[in-house]
Amino acid sequence: MSAHDTKPPALLTTSGRIFLAILVAAAVLVPALNLLTSPDAFLHVPTYVVSLLGKYLCYALLALSVDLIWGYVGILSLGHGAFFALGGYAMGMYLMRQIGTRGVYGDPVLPDFMVFLNWKQLPWFWHGFDLFPFAALMVLLAPGILALVFGWFAFRSRVTGVYLSIITQAMTFALLLAFFRNDMGFGGNNGLTDFKDILGFNIQSDGTRAVLFALSALALAGGYVICRYLVRSHFGKVLIAIRDAEARVRFTGYRAENYKLVAFVVSAMLAGVAGALYVPQVGIINPSEFSPANSIEIIVWVAVGGRGTLVGAALGAVLVNYAKTYFTSGMLAPYWLFMLGGLFVAVTLFLPKGIVGTFYDWRARRTEARQVAPEAESLPPAGEPKPAE
Repeated sequence: MSAHDTKPPALLTTSGRIFLAILVAAAVLVPALNLLTSPDAFLHVPTYVVSLLGKYLCYALLALSVDLIWGYVGILSLGHGAFFALGGYAMGMYLMRQIGTRGVYGDPVLPDFMVFLNWKQLPWFWHGFDLFPFAALMVLLAPGILALVFGWFAFRSRVTGVYLSIITQAMTFALLLAFFRNDMGFGGNNGLTDFKDILGFNIQSDGTRAVLFALSALALAGGYVICRYLVRSHFGKVLIAIRDAEARVRFTGYRAENYKLVAFVVSAMLAGVAGALYVPQVGIINPSEFSPANSIEIIVWVAVGGRGTLVGAALGAVLVNYAKTYFTSGMLAPYWLFMLGGLFVAVTLFLPKGIVGTFYDWRARRTEARQVAPEAESLPPAGEPKPAE
């Protein structure tokens, strides 16, 4: 069969359709059950649960962005928390500019931390963040430009494997140290907090929380569709080939570094969007989001859910963070990191393809067995052996 006769895989698989249906249903039902039901009703969803679920969805989008490059390109990034944090800081700067005279010091222009540190004027890189469209653009450009510059040098230098993982971790650690400094103009150790409203709406109100949750669900759905479109296209086939045999891809004439760079930048932008949606729901952004440990934890999410499945990455993020919320609120809190490490080791040993990847394998084997059984039944029975003369 010629290459022109082959059909590309469907944009949405059955599991993908189910995943999107769940997200759309959640985007409608959770806000409705929060806003339209009585607090005493059995089906009522409290506001704190809405915010918690919204945070999980932001983490799911972040895991999806990592799976795009790790699962389909083979780039193990241990610094993706940096892109998440940059998107969060871009949104946080907008939210800080909306406080105005309602801050502790009542300065109409300078955020409270700048007044406290005796800053006389607003730094140049804060200008424009009083406008939401500019802030939204920076949510994409800040992580995107960093990924472009970093990836340009790393991929053209053909840095791969563990060496690339190490320098991505070094990148996020350098940003961690930089953002801790008060003279950087990002709030230092305390970061950005005490947000009042977003687009004129009270950020603490139930309605705003519900809308932010719905936007997080829709953003995750949109991120999934984008990633799925990329990996099923010719572009995605080249990415998978680079993952499996980069030297052969280069030998056939493809500029592998360009493909890797595009995927890396798209992944960084998705992480930035996740960070921007995360900040107004948790109410703070500080340098701890740059911590290398956070980036390593993202890898655990993807590994648990299933590397190279997209849906599995999102599922892994939700499951692990739910477990984190559950176990860190009781007597097991001091042992959470040990439990997380044990979970990663257990998945690596017993479910190397993750939860969803293992399920896909089981389903494929079952389908193959069903197809083989009728063929075996249709074969003519073997003749009876003749006795020896």
